[in-house]
Amino acid sequence: MLMLFFYFLPIQNNTLLVSSMNSSKTTSSTPLLSAATSSSSSSDGDDDSPVERYGLEDVEYQLSSVPVCGLPSYKSLAVLSGHVGSVSCLALCGEFILSASQGKDIIVWQQPDLRQFTKFGQGDGSVKALVTVGHKVFTAHQDSRIRVWKVSRRSENVFRLVDTLPTTKDYLGKFMKQSNYVQTRRHHKRLWIEHADSISCLTICNGLIYSGSWDKTLKVWRIADLKCLESIKAHDDAINGLVSCKGLVYSASADGKIKAWGKEGDNSHSLKGILEGNKDVSLNSVVVSEDGRVVYGGGSDGYVMEWEGSLKLDSWKLVCKVKAHEMAVLCMCLMEEFLCTGSADKSIGIWRREADGGLCRVGIVRGHEGPVKCLQASPHCVGGGFLLYSGSLDRSLRVWWVPKDSAKTEEKNHPTIQY
Repeated sequence: MLMLFFYFLPIQNNTLLVSSMNSSKTTSSTPLLSAATSSSSSSDGDDDSPVERYGLEDVEYQLSSVPVCGLPSYKSLAVLSGHVGSVSCLALCGEFILSASQGKDIIVWQQPDLRQFTKFGQGDGSVKALVTVGHKVFTAHQDSRIRVWKVSRRSENVFRLVDTLPTTKDYLGKFMKQSNYVQTRRHHKRLWIEHADSISCLTICNGLIYSGSWDKTLKVWRIADLKCLESIKAHDDAINGLVSCKGLVYSASADGKIKAWGKEGDNSHSLKGILEGNKDVSLNSVVVSEDGRVVYGGGSDGYVMEWEGSLKLDSWKLVCKVKAHEMAVLCMCLMEEFLCTGSADKSIGIWRREADGGLCRVGIVRGHEGPVKCLQASPHCVGGGFLLYSGSLDRSLRVWWVPKDSAKTEEKNHPTIQY
């Protein structure tokens, strides 16, 4: 029997429209996981699913939300629960959503019905970051390790731990030489391939994985053989965020700086530029526009700063900063002309990026009961808008629909400083 699934989509006349999505027209198959059958996607507790199924008839529901400060305030389409700890990071991979938590577990959710597909990773240290590459998932942990997971050949909803970074081979090749050891703190040394504190962030660029840590270093790993190639003393304080674009890697740190790193040929990485933030303010997150020209940094003071790069991306200038939240900005994501910001104040800001630089707030998302720790926006257009996924310290993953025509509404007199 053909099954239809539905999303609730908020529209301008303050109603919720039920929009159908034909399950037989699945998205293109992802290299991480093949499309799951309906039986496997519903095997993990149908009664716990936050999304219900309906008949073919269209149904309208009244939207009870009230605009905040003249701006639209959005209702969540779904609240996904199942994590035993605070949701710390998210990743989108084709038709699947991966979420990880401080409780050491990683959950794979399947679209469009947003049901739990599988769960793995318990007992391996609090998860701080994750990325997917082909059939593998790389997870960064509080115990200073990176774990590599692979989809089992026997069952597509089983993930096997296949390696841990640094690898045993890497250890054996270096532990005998004293020159391979570095001072991490007084009277304590480690191999330079090891992180000495929690790994807070990961990013991928040109066949390499970059890991940023609270130990202030940036390490470079080759995906092909999982070998550690470089360790860079990148910052004067903890590294909180990483992003890559156009061959450059950007690191955001509690020292109030964003640094751009580049690599030419077989040479080691070199510093390409420093983007200065507010004094004595930790930068918790960094995102870069698709063309690589614009960099955004989110600070512990609630400000979002915007830098514009030169055509050669060898210099950057601060073009504006805006008071985005009353509390720290913890995460950000970009979707075309929109910037989304998550904060310790439990809200998500929706901002329109101005063509001449600057940001204008066009919406507020409320609903989480704890600080918003991670955000991901789906690149697929849904009903004239896009889906936004948010993870919070309240242990939930929420799904929101953001209409693209919300850019027509803007908040007046929002405090923005342009340079």
